[in-house]
Amino acid sequence: MAIAGQNLKYLRKLRGWTQEEFASKLGIKRSLIGAYEEERADPRLEVLELVSEIFKVTLDELLLHDLSETKGSSYLAKRRQLKMMSADRNLIHFVPVKAAAGYLAGYADSEFIDELNTFTLPMLSGGTYRAFEIIGDSMMPTPSGSIIVGEKIENIDHVKNNAAYIVVSNSEGIVYKRVVKSNKNKNKITLVSDNPAFQPYQVHAADVLEIWQAQVVINKVTQQQRWDVDSLVNLVSNLQDQVTSLNKKMN
Repeated sequence: MAIAGQNLKYLRKLRGWTQEEFASKLGIKRSLIGAYEEERADPRLEVLELVSEIFKVTLDELLLHDLSETKGSSYLAKRRQLKMMSADRNLIHFVPVKAAAGYLAGYADSEFIDELNTFTLPMLSGGTYRAFEIIGDSMMPTPSGSIIVGEKIENIDHVKNNAAYIVVSNSEGIVYKRVVKSNKNKNKITLVSDNPAFQPYQVHAADVLEIWQAQVVINKVTQQQRWDVDSLVNLVSNLQDQVTSLNKKMN
């Protein structure tokens, strides 16, 4: 059943899951996933049945066909059909935190992107949008767990100073920051947090894979934080100090 192990690996990577994540969904040990994918063991029937249910493929397809090459397979055919049917609906693909590592490797892979969940927003149209889940307090008052919907910026030269962006880079992964460019050093950009407790830092422009300008922030009502006047005054003051310091460094 070597082909079954290859298909498990292919389907797992389409979803951007680690072996640990895939094993958790199947209720088995991670080491078993590795054994199946490396063809050191054959997947049990109950495992194949669960994979069949998750990915909407038949057992025959799993056992007899290479899904990475079989364009007529029901699973891949359905995905392509759905993509064509919804191409004009401005679908927004959602990148959860658990798929962040897979996204860095598959951001340019159309099959990987097709496997991400999608949604639409009526107020957005005419551009290419993607949604990213953010974790951490660096952009407070935007809370951890928020979803940032960004519009694709094709050229880093079009980035606006101090605007908020999702920046995807090899060195930093996926981060949500304000971007500051220097007229003197165009090879680097400075990423600045809204939370003054986090210091700005620089990344090489050549290291940036994608950049998405924030358009919409989605979070739960229970996560919204209330700030008192003193906290807001301190926040604005600290941000002004950071901007002044950055201006001095760039001039």
